[in-house]
Amino acid sequence: MIKKLWWPWRKRTSLALIFFLALIYSSGAFLLAQEVQPASEITSLPRLERLKRQIETVSRRIRADVGVAIKHLTSGEEMAIKGDEPFPMASVFKIPILVEVMAQVKEGRFSLEDMWSFSPPDLHLGSGMLSSLKAPGISLSVRNLIYLMMLISDNSATDFLLSKVGVDNVNRRLRSFGLEGITVNRSCQELILEYRGVDPSLYQGLTLEELEPLLARARAADPQVFEQARQKFSQVMKDQSTPLAMNRLLELIANGQILDQESCDFILEVMLRCQTGERRLKGDLPPEVRVAHKTGTIGGTVNDAGIIFLPYNLGRVAITVFVKNADTEKTEDVEDVIAQIARFTYDYFLFTSSVEEKENNLIKPSLRRSS
Repeated sequence: MIKKLWWPWRKRTSLALIFFLALIYSSGAFLLAQEVQPASEITSLPRLERLKRQIETVSRRIRADVGVAIKHLTSGEEMAIKGDEPFPMASVFKIPILVEVMAQVKEGRFSLEDMWSFSPPDLHLGSGMLSSLKAPGISLSVRNLIYLMMLISDNSATDFLLSKVGVDNVNRRLRSFGLEGITVNRSCQELILEYRGVDPSLYQGLTLEELEPLLARARAADPQVFEQARQKFSQVMKDQSTPLAMNRLLELIANGQILDQESCDFILEVMLRCQTGERRLKGDLPPEVRVAHKTGTIGGTVNDAGIIFLPYNLGRVAITVFVKNADTEKTEDVEDVIAQIARFTYDYFLFTSSVEEKENNLIKPSLRRSS
């Protein structure tokens, strides 16, 4: 009796399974045909154009605008996609802020060991750990504020440093380097408030305990204001950079062409210790590859920018990947695209570069290691 019942069921199941597998195969072949270009078309392209085409293909996997700038810092080989288009930097803007901090240290306005104390209104919205502490009672060196800003993207540390060095000074410094495509306009807290559709000037001087209930009530009273501000965020020409401009800043830092070599080495060493964005530029790279980078995220903006240190004395690659208008995508899916772009870039220069070791004489010994 068991055999009589079992066999028809097994037969029907087998037929269903065959049909299901055939459907998957045909669907997969169709999708693959949409993405994979004819071999003759790809092989006829110059090498760097092939890399660009591959990056464009993977970028289409998400519904968003993807901007990329890549440059091998020794050979000068470079490419860009939407390289001159402005993108919101989010926390990547902490790189130019750090450059201004180090410039003012070099000018003697303060030192890395100076101690600065926080008052309650200095603790701000957003990422980091300082906002979970209580002031007064917080006193940190400039060096440690830099570490908090760059390692864990602490917004309170960032805004405190920015208030000390001045927004206008950050932009003047960038212009003095010939960088017209980067502009810093707001503190992290001002940026977050405007993202939520709120006028920052109405909330100046408030503590977090005072601010957060007011924001909650404002959003409950008119949720459409928040939604409209969120949708327009990437169109607001504040705190934006083109991929090429950010990559140029990274190049100047990596080559010690701004400030002095010691300051540039310090910036790179700090960026090598970045603890955010493990799934982005570093996501698909071999674990021993060193990446000095800074991430940025707010809403549909998901970014990462940095320097990849290639093994075997093959040099370094500046890479900026900016993504905007990804509001309908999962952050993890956007991060996967960033990781694949970085891996394509790494593989391309790993297998095509031929760089003499003399290039590494320009790099501080602690920054030459690939592990």
